[in-house]
Amino acid sequence: MRKKIDIKILDNRIGTSFPIPSYATPGSAGIDLRACIESTLIVHPGETHLIGTGIAVHISDPKVTAIILPRSGLGHANGVVLGNLVGLIDSDYHGQIMISLWNRKQYPFMITAGERIAQMIFLPVIQVEFNLVHNFTNSQRGSGGFGHTGRQ
Repeated sequence: MRKKIDIKILDNRIGTSFPIPSYATPGSAGIDLRACIESTLIVHPGETHLIGTGIAVHISDPKVTAIILPRSGLGHANGVVLGNLVGLIDSDYHGQIMISLWNRKQYPFMITAGERIAQMIFLPVIQVEFNLVHNFTNSQRGSGGFGHTGRQ
């Protein structure tokens, strides 16, 4: 069973020139997001650009979040990743989904209108309350800290 999430189309090219976001295959975890830009954008080395996707979602359920991730091919082959590394969409946010793209390579990269630039996945959320304690119970890890278990 799929959970229903409200989506608002903000760019009239979506559903006509560009497809409505959906899963590419039955096994896809992410929904591709497209660059809703007016003309080709050149992202020079080291630059970041904030690019609209032409959609807004309203998750409304505080037990669900959306995560924005880079597309593997853009990141590995072309060095274009998310400027904020990962995006988090809260359940009560309903503005346009924006993608911060960063070119970490040494050559310019061209983004065209409608190009798939990121992907969005939906995940469950567990909201917690902190329980203030003075000490934790012992564990196998002990107090070695960050990186304590080594690389082996």
